[in-house]
Amino acid sequence: MSKQKLNIENNRHEIKYPFNIQIKRVLWGGVYPIFRFSPRVMFSWRSFLLKIFGANVGKNVHIYNTAKIYFPWNLEIGDWSAIGEYAFIYNLGMVRIGKKVTISQRAHLCAGTHNYNDSTFPLITQPILISDQAWVAADAFIGPGVSIGEGAVVGARAVVVKTVEPWTVVAGNPARFIKKRLIKDD
Repeated sequence: MSKQKLNIENNRHEIKYPFNIQIKRVLWGGVYPIFRFSPRVMFSWRSFLLKIFGANVGKNVHIYNTAKIYFPWNLEIGDWSAIGEYAFIYNLGMVRIGKKVTISQRAHLCAGTHNYNDSTFPLITQPILISDQAWVAADAFIGPGVSIGEGAVVGARAVVVKTVEPWTVVAGNPARFIKKRLIKDD
């Protein structure tokens, strides 16, 4: 087997984003402290800031001030959804969060990776879809290209790298089917 080496120097010299995205990144970096240090209860204010930068934010959305949204223009979030404290939305690719979804504290949605078979290690972006009424529990990781089905539950600290079927509960590393989710009416 031949010795192969990564070409990190070429990777670092590669232009990964068009000029307009680079400008948006700089501007968002300047505004982010206003988002981050806004009082905890100012959900509408944070939604407004995200909308200015191209996010599609529904009604009655609660995004906590400690949540980190990497690229607002790659975020869609439906009505009555929430992104909890210290959640990390690494949305190099599009992240779509449906209605009545909870992304719990410290969850990590990662819509980017690298082609590890290419010596220059280029960036790959893939969308993430979290369907209506799903719950991504504390510290869970959702990888690039993953879809979480309607009403599904991703257990705390789960690592999800494959699609999760609707109304199921998954947990573990890697996440595995645990049981069906049954919602009881009052």
